[in-house]
Formats: sequence, C-alpha cells, structure tokens
Amino acid sequence: MRYCDIGFAKVDTDRCKRRGYPEVVYCPGKTRQQIKLIAKKLLKENKQVLLTKVSEDIYCDLKKAIPKLKYNKQGKVAFLSPLKNPNKNGPVLVVTGGTSDIPVAEEAIATLEFTGNKVKRLYDVGVAGVHRLLDNNNYLKNSSVIIVVAGMEGALASLVSGLVSCPVIAVPTSCGYGASFKGLSALLTMMNSCSPGIAVVNIDNGFGAGYFANLINR
Repeated sequence: MRYCDIGFAKVDTDRCKRRGYPEVVYCPGKTRQQIKLIAKKLLKENKQVLLTKVSEDIYCDLKKAIPKLKYNKQGKVAFLSPLKNPNKNGPVLVVTGGTSDIPVAEEAIATLEFTGNKVKRLYDVGVAGVHRLLDNNNYLKNSSVIIVVAGMEGALASLVSGLVSCPVIAVPTSCGYGASFKGLSALLTMMNSCSPGIAVVNIDNGFGAGYFANLINR
C-alpha cells in the first residue's frame, strides 16, 4: 500500500482504492501551507480532494493555488471531484431539528455530493412542532438513507426512525443551553433510542454521517 511522506504528513494516496473514498483533510490545527501541500498531493494522485472545517479565508487562499476548488460556506467544506458516474441510488435526505443545526447538515451534504449522491434537504422540523415533520412524510418515505441532525435533547432521530423503513444516521450537535453539555445530551438520547435502525456519529460530525450514508447508498 502506497503513501507519500512529505515530512510533516504521510499522505495516504491509496485510500481511495482500498475504501472507495480518498483521504479527507481535517483542517483545524494545520497551517495554511500544510493544508495546501496535502491538498495538492492528493489532487496529483487521486484527482480529487475534500477538506473539512475550512474557514472562508483559508479557502480563498487555497483557491489561488487550486482555481477549480469549490466551497460550501455553511458546511465549511472545500472540495474538488471530477466524478463522472454519479450514484443512481437515493436520494439521501438530510433533516435538521432547527436552523442552528444547518452548518453540520451542510457538512454532511457536501460530503455526499462529493461522491455523486443525490441529496434532499428538510430543515427546521424539530419535535417542538412535530406537524412540520409529518407534513413532509413523502420526503421521508422516498429516501434510501436519512441523516438526522439535531441538538438540544436530540429526540428527532428516534421520531424519524419510527416512521421509516430505511437506515437513519443520527448526528448530535452542540446546539443547546447549559444542560445539553455541548451536545452530550443529544448524543446520549440518540444512543439510547428505543427505535432500532439508528447509527450514531460523534457530536457535530456531519462529515462522518455523510461518509457512512454514502457507503450505505452505494
């Protein structure tokens, strides 16, 4: 298995062949120069790159070196993919409890679109007004995978799972007041769901949810 040692990083250039998805660059903690060099190496080897948690100013700097690089501003994801054979399964539905959960949802969406998945959005349908979710039952029923992104107590994932036959991926977010413990409350609710068929990723991990939904949809 090949990797490229560039001193400060050992870039896993073979990961796409092994996993069907290239190495993804998590940007916090890295310098701009490190991000740029890793991204250029991945592009040279795989012709595609995905970078998560990228601030807009770093993206603007990267775009000077990689002109075709695209950016999801809300999800803070930069990507370039020459995908020629989009996934014909789907769609994947991404649901949020509230508007504050949208940045995490958009990270999941950018991850899914990077690999050619069809995606639909259903935002601000949390349990505080459950009729908003039920009015969109057709979206739920016609999805191959559903990602539910919610903070506060995180009950939305259980509710959605109880209404559908497809897999549900729950993403707890750090949205909420003091006793939500920056997403821990939502995480525990989702892990303790009485509705089977739910997989739970880490707090604010939209990328992880999008990656897993791609594996299922593929």
